[in-house]
Amino acid sequence: MRDFEKIGIVGGGQMGEALIRGILESELINAEKIMVAEPDADRRRYLAETYSLSVADEANRVADDCPILVMAVKPQILRQVLDSCRHNLSDNHLLISIAAGISIRSLEEWAGEDRKIIRVMPNTPALVLAGASALSANTKASTDDISFAMRIFSAIGTCLEVEEKFLDAVTGLSGSGPGYIFAFIEALIDGGILAGLPRQISEQLVLQTVYGAAKLAMESGEPPAVLRGKVTSPGGTTITGLKVLEEAGFRGAVMKAVQAAAARSAELGQ
Repeated sequence: MRDFEKIGIVGGGQMGEALIRGILESELINAEKIMVAEPDADRRRYLAETYSLSVADEANRVADDCPILVMAVKPQILRQVLDSCRHNLSDNHLLISIAAGISIRSLEEWAGEDRKIIRVMPNTPALVLAGASALSANTKASTDDISFAMRIFSAIGTCLEVEEKFLDAVTGLSGSGPGYIFAFIEALIDGGILAGLPRQISEQLVLQTVYGAAKLAMESGEPPAVLRGKVTSPGGTTITGLKVLEEAGFRGAVMKAVQAAAARSAELGQ
């Protein structure tokens, strides 16, 4: 098993901070072994003061000190960032990218053909350590490297290993999925208000309902269709509401949203 060496996180935004929190709260390593590259001075100061870790303004400084690099920057600037630190990378570096749509092949071209590379697709619930991540590695990465990355991303939720050809679908599903769910939550809240509830009460009931439904689905082990059947009485209120959703094409719209987001992820990698 690969030891937890010093980890460099390139990009100190929300996902970078989520990884820091997960790593520290899971006690995988201590703050002294984490270094963050972040161009914004105020953000660097915040991360250093909040988590007692070291910071730098450029990625190459982090690459010099850390054998493991997590690239937590937006896809549009990843190539530029890798260009800035490519000469600071060695064959011993493990490069982990969370940039949506950027293929392993592109990462190899930008960072070096002999680099050990793992591509990960996390999602925003990682901010509360409840994320869903999937990863895929190139042939240079060892089993220990993959296990190491799994431990990092399991610290912020659930992590699965998949073939790279599935990562665009993962992006469209769990990567973008929180956005669909937030839109659904917002619509449910407005529905409660339309039915006469005060906003505060509607929000509280909706959030607990969505949380409870997800928890029941995870812990019961029963398929969602079975759980839906248990709350759908003949001629009752739930079946009446479900009929409206079906007539509006609710399920088809959700499936099309996932498909469209997956296609967009593939476009970003071109």
